[in-house]
Amino acid sequence: MSKCGEAGTQLIINTYLRRLSYCRGDKTPFNYPVAVGKPSTPTPNGNYQVVNKSVNPGGMLGTRWLGLSIPNGPYGIHGTNNPSSIGQAVSHGCIRMHNGDIETIFPEVSIGTPVVIVSSQNISGGNAPVQEQSGGKTYTVQSGDTLWQISIRLGVPLESIIKANPNLNPDQIYPGQQIYIP
Repeated sequence: MSKCGEAGTQLIINTYLRRLSYCRGDKTPFNYPVAVGKPSTPTPNGNYQVVNKSVNPGGMLGTRWLGLSIPNGPYGIHGTNNPSSIGQAVSHGCIRMHNGDIETIFPEVSIGTPVVIVSSQNISGGNAPVQEQSGGKTYTVQSGDTLWQISIRLGVPLESIIKANPNLNPDQIYPGQQIYIP
């Protein structure tokens, strides 16, 4: 998925693949499935740091919280009381993990640990199929897609895609679904 650096600990989150890589030096990373922000509240890409930690923050945050230095937060990596959400784009921008997974990495992650958030396909097959039609295109949703990513990849405003697909729930798209791109 993602390559780890040469030294130190870091977390790399790929929102497209919905995976978190826990890296320790140049060793093979430990990879975990995660839930990420939904299209209307996406997880922000960038380079951040862990700024605070909490055990048993309560409620929907599961058993652990790693607060991140993302502006306009709070954003964090946390457990969940809804394990079926893992692998989905359903949060308000935070990264959700299974409680057992975040409990595994929590003691190893310290304040100041770098966190890199990217959105990259890195899967064989490259671009998803786009078929030309009169007045626009039809896009076939691929595994891991969000409307936000589709809009960026195709250079079409998210609002235009939503408007062109009135029966579409923007927070629940699925592989194989056909979306009209104006």
